[in-house]
Amino acid sequence: MTNIPSSMTAIEISTPGGPEVLKPAQIPVPAPGAGEVLIKVAAAGVNRPDVLQRKGAYPPPPGASEIPGLEIAGEVAGVGDGASAWKVGDKVCALVAGGGYAEYCTVHESNALPVPQGLTMAEAAGVPETFFTVWTNVFERGHLKPGESLLVHGGSSGIGTTAIQIASQLGATVYATAGSADKCAACEQLGAARAINYREEDFVEVLKQATGKKGVDVILDMVGGDYIQRNIKAAARDGRIVNIAYLNGSKAEVDFMMVMLKRLTLTGSTLRIRPTADKAAIAAALRKTVWPLIEDGKVKPQLFRTFPLAQADEAHALMETSAHIGKIVLEV
Repeated sequence: MTNIPSSMTAIEISTPGGPEVLKPAQIPVPAPGAGEVLIKVAAAGVNRPDVLQRKGAYPPPPGASEIPGLEIAGEVAGVGDGASAWKVGDKVCALVAGGGYAEYCTVHESNALPVPQGLTMAEAAGVPETFFTVWTNVFERGHLKPGESLLVHGGSSGIGTTAIQIASQLGATVYATAGSADKCAACEQLGAARAINYREEDFVEVLKQATGKKGVDVILDMVGGDYIQRNIKAAARDGRIVNIAYLNGSKAEVDFMMVMLKRLTLTGSTLRIRPTADKAAIAAALRKTVWPLIEDGKVKPQLFRTFPLAQADEAHALMETSAHIGKIVLEV
């Protein structure tokens, strides 16, 4: 370990509240524990869970940093006892349980991946949280197979743009919902067979026509609320509905009869609290199946805008407008 300062700039949540509570602060540089690496952060992705944490609604898991930020890209600056996967100077991106909005961050070596060839550090910082989430939910929980169909709600989000690209590249027919003509056009450019403007069209009716009344095999939903019943209507027989967030609420009145008649599977997951070994398995699957697609230019994180680390508050304000298509990233 060389030239590592004793303190660093990080973005603290001064008190739960709006974007203005995000404040730069000087805190000690963390030391890598057994099996961990210390990363000199070049860029950090901004995600909806960070917004929830800022509001006091999504506390970090036990032992994780109180600093927000779930994904980073940068250079290995130090190596903890027993860590052998990376050496100082390696360029990596990583999924972290917290601590990303900072100049340095520690992570277990198994939850880091090489920065894919052809990506900038800012682009690479927009990969881990989104790609891990899509992989584990669409392909592991949702069991999406080539030749099947996928509906992605929030198609223009970081999660949505990633799911559209990976699923279409791996042989699925993808449909997406988004809230404007521009966002729908972006979804179709990324590989969606049909994007549905949810402000103007009923996705259940559109999909009934698009699939010849069959419905879709897998649905990835971050909306919840009244979408829960509508997803059940839109699903095909033996369909799988995977919830990863509830922007419109986690409570709904649902008629479960169609779940039985269609033999549906309703499932969901969160990523942050899963054990390191689970995340390591997802990382290995991504490296094998998705990294080649990124390096061939077939899948690419969609970078909407970058902000300097000190302007994390502005990045959060932009995310809450939902005006973005793709990822918002902080550059350190």
